[in-house]
Amino acid sequence: MRRIRDSIRILLALSCGSPVCAQSGAEAPAVVANGPKLRIEKIKIYSREIAGNLLGTPADRDVTVILPPSYDKQPGRLYPVVYGLHGFSNTGQGWVEKFHIVDAAQAAFARGTPEMILVFPSADNAFGGAFFTNSPTTGNFENFIADELVAYIDSHYRSIPRPEGRGLMGHSMGGYGTARIGMQRPGRFGALYLMSPCCLAPLGTQGLTKKEVATIAAMKSPSDAAGAAFPIQGPLATAAAWSPNPAKPPLYVDLAVDENGTPRPDVMAARTANAPLAFIDQYISELRSYRAIGIDVGDKDTIVPTATRMHEVLDSYHINNNFEIYEGTHTSKVQSRFQDVVLPFFGHVFSEYIVK
Repeated sequence: MRRIRDSIRILLALSCGSPVCAQSGAEAPAVVANGPKLRIEKIKIYSREIAGNLLGTPADRDVTVILPPSYDKQPGRLYPVVYGLHGFSNTGQGWVEKFHIVDAAQAAFARGTPEMILVFPSADNAFGGAFFTNSPTTGNFENFIADELVAYIDSHYRSIPRPEGRGLMGHSMGGYGTARIGMQRPGRFGALYLMSPCCLAPLGTQGLTKKEVATIAAMKSPSDAAGAAFPIQGPLATAAAWSPNPAKPPLYVDLAVDENGTPRPDVMAARTANAPLAFIDQYISELRSYRAIGIDVGDKDTIVPTATRMHEVLDSYHINNNFEIYEGTHTSKVQSRFQDVVLPFFGHVFSEYIVK
């Protein structure tokens, strides 16, 4: 059953040939003339959780912070915070630029959406993305988001330092990260919003072939994978997150198939264990703790079935959730939906905690 309850609609959107895909460009939303100005800060946060990872990904993480129009004018006011997780082959700042997030937020606030702080961390690496997972190969990105990033924002900005004042959302790989962190780290955030979440169901081998395994085996360092085509980067990224192998330099991963292209049962089991639809039944009480959960998917998206299945599982446990299939692709309406649906959704969720 599809439901649109009140003014809250919770989204998941995905539409590309592969369930883990690079993010293409998208149309810009209409800019509000003479709209209130936002302040953008580009900062670096050192992460002990990411330091020492085997890929050599820097522990100094780039984070883009967008401060609302009244932030500098009302120094005594506290603000709710929405943390946004980007997709594969992107960065936090890249996501902000590609989907015109500053313009979208400016328009949303000008049209009455309650103001909030927006935070976009980066989880990029040589393989295209860390999947917001704890791994010795990639570093502990789940802990970085749920613990270190939240603590830093609460100590450096005038945030509401309580779960009910925090929201977590993400697109594509970031939608996966939102589902994963939302289930495994309850008590950090008060609402979840998934846009185009990839990888909800087990990905299998991702089409990895004997030829591609040979190409990967010839790599001398993780940097050799930087900029590689998706059939190489995608399987490497998920292997680094879900089947790391510290004893296997220089890439420190166990691939889903062996040198003959035959699936490896042990690795396939590890990949399955990291799919949210595989472990959701163990986290029902945690999911009940959220004030709002949302899923949304474009009708031309290959992930409509898995998004629908997640909605159905939540429904089966009588966990209130909003689900919508909208007309669109993986990226065609991300910016307009962020402006017209996502931010108003969080504004509604946060409304009783916002002191104006």
